[in-house]
Amino acid sequence: MKYIPPKFERFAEMSAIDICRLTEDEARAILEHIRWPEGVKCAHCGSDNVTRLNSKSEKVRDGLIQCNACRKQFTVMIGTVMEDSHITLRQWVQAFHSMSSHKKGISALQLQRNLGLGSYKSAWHLAHRIRLAMKEGALAAALKGTVEVDETYIGGKPRKGSGKRGRGTKKAPVMAMVERGGRIITKPVKNVTAKTLKSAIREAVDSESKIITDEFRSYIGIGKDFKGGHGVVNHGLGQYVNGDISTNTAESFFALVKRGVNSTFHHISKKHLGRYCNEFSFRWDNRKVTDGERAEEAVKGMEGERLMLKNLLKGNSEPCFVR
Repeated sequence: MKYIPPKFERFAEMSAIDICRLTEDEARAILEHIRWPEGVKCAHCGSDNVTRLNSKSEKVRDGLIQCNACRKQFTVMIGTVMEDSHITLRQWVQAFHSMSSHKKGISALQLQRNLGLGSYKSAWHLAHRIRLAMKEGALAAALKGTVEVDETYIGGKPRKGSGKRGRGTKKAPVMAMVERGGRIITKPVKNVTAKTLKSAIREAVDSESKIITDEFRSYIGIGKDFKGGHGVVNHGLGQYVNGDISTNTAESFFALVKRGVNSTFHHISKKHLGRYCNEFSFRWDNRKVTDGERAEEAVKGMEGERLMLKNLLKGNSEPCFVR
């Protein structure tokens, strides 16, 4: 059972102008098709024995579907990051596309203007929910092959005379592990001690891989845990490439993140930093596809978790599992 007009079967092929012209029904059809490509299934029990209720009745809201197995009603928003949102579906679709296509990110204030939202808070909450959808799944495969590892510090430009740069700064440390020509895993870490960094590497990288880092002391000895060993490039001696040993890929990613922080976001709170890492990592992993294909991939991650505004405002950034 597919409820999608033929011309909207390929959301990935639509331009930004086409997306801005979507009606609410067309946006709903796109989201339903991406979430349920083989036909609508109940958001509560997973049954495909469902009936679309007549939205022409004043008592039935648009897009309402009833499951004939568990008798519960649902829409495409139920069980996703969009649940209980008063933002329209066409605005959600536009937001997914905008955040997927802007290389250095898009600010919540710009989203508010572009989407015509009533408040900055609504745009800010929407953006964080989309960043949660961009998170890599818990069952994602470990990184393999040659894996570059590096760390940096995120938090905006320091005020003049306000402290150190690099290691020793008060900014939040962020670690990146990137396959040559492949995926990246990046996340905030509580510190850059050997225990923290080595544990993160062992957790994310396949033991058959080769690890490449700079000369930072915390990485010393990591090679014994990986079949490919440990290659080191010594930046302190002005060395940036040593044969095939370099951390240039990881540094290129960090350069992109910092340009986004300094020019788009200006400041990122430590408690929300992990979701910004999700966003930049997602775009990096999908850098070889079109903006539309990238947006479609982001929409596919919308199911399963819900980020409550009250938790964000209190500083508790953990998602609420809807189902």
